[in-house]
Amino acid sequence: MFRRDSFGHLLWIKRMLVSTIGWLTWSRYVKKNTISIEGTEILKNLPERNVLFISNHQTYFADVIAFLHVFCAVKNGQHNSISKPSYLWKPKVNSYFVAAEETMKKGLLPRIFAYVGSVSIQRTWKQGGKDVNRKVRMDDISNIGTALSDGWVITFPQGTTKPFAQGRRGVVLILKKYNPIIVPVVIDGFRRAFDKRGIKLKKRGTKLSVKFKDPLNIDLSQTADEILAVLMDAIEQSAKFQAGTIIRENKSVLQ
Repeated sequence: MFRRDSFGHLLWIKRMLVSTIGWLTWSRYVKKNTISIEGTEILKNLPERNVLFISNHQTYFADVIAFLHVFCAVKNGQHNSISKPSYLWKPKVNSYFVAAEETMKKGLLPRIFAYVGSVSIQRTWKQGGKDVNRKVRMDDISNIGTALSDGWVITFPQGTTKPFAQGRRGVVLILKKYNPIIVPVVIDGFRRAFDKRGIKLKKRGTKLSVKFKDPLNIDLSQTADEILAVLMDAIEQSAKFQAGTIIRENKSVLQ
């Protein structure tokens, strides 16, 4: 009843919140849209702690909620599917996600997500819509380490929902300091289905996809730029994938 996570949050409250968020949003992924999930067989063999999921980012919250659904489903024996929401009766509560500090202070919903498992960080390149240039706050790295010591952490190394944006070096500090298992994830469709915050349903009938890839084996003695290049390629946000996207879009227009 009084057990807490590594940040002092009561686990029974987290279970209630994850379950409630899940029940309120399940139909948005399964009924109002369709979701394709691949690679969850990888998740069942992962340890309970020190796993870092790196993913591209399309909305503030819809992406994260989808991850929570998948993690809870896998915990309860469902693989590559969230079609049977009974998994929400026994949610996984040692999952965390990295989010911009300013985003998590705007309104009640972000504060709820903060309790569920957000690890808020100060962005080094932007504040309040303005460009800035400041060093990574080491307390933020330590907090991510605390989350890793307790469970699985989702991070979006681009730090923005803009496609093909450059990766940020803060993720390299995390890798070098904590040496987690690194699982790349590629998502798609969320930008079309939801508004930027991922709260409002923008378009029904959209095909959503979440693909988990094999854990990466990265030589951490490489430079930050070399490591970022590997990460961006793994989540299909590198220049070669951008070029491929442009070619496909041009062909679609011509047809």
